[in-house]
Amino acid sequence: MAKRRMFSVDITESDAFQGMPLSAQALYFHFGMNADDDGVVNNPRAVQRSLGAADDDIRILVAKKFIIPIEDAGIIVIKHWKINNYIQKDRYTPSKYQEELALLGLDENQSYTLKEPTLFEIK
Repeated sequence: MAKRRMFSVDITESDAFQGMPLSAQALYFHFGMNADDDGVVNNPRAVQRSLGAADDDIRILVAKKFIIPIEDAGIIVIKHWKINNYIQKDRYTPSKYQEELALLGLDENQSYTLKEPTLFEIK
């Protein structure tokens, strides 16, 4: 796991982000710190529990489109990962979740998006 992560003020200073409860914002930052080099968090519930965050915080992050849950794999992907982070090729380690990442594309802003819109829910 990397020891450094970045967050873009374009994301964290947006009205959408600032309008979320502080607990949801904190959870987003902790997801960012725990993500692999492709923005995948393979233990979102453990991160949530470590903060004492509520299930509603995850639901808010999903509803506001800051994270994309892939329930079948038990992972989440940080939507704006490539906006927040640039990782040099010599330091990049590909995610072990390549099959799940194949469900996603990149839009013109370099944000992850589902290739085929499907409703994923975090329970």
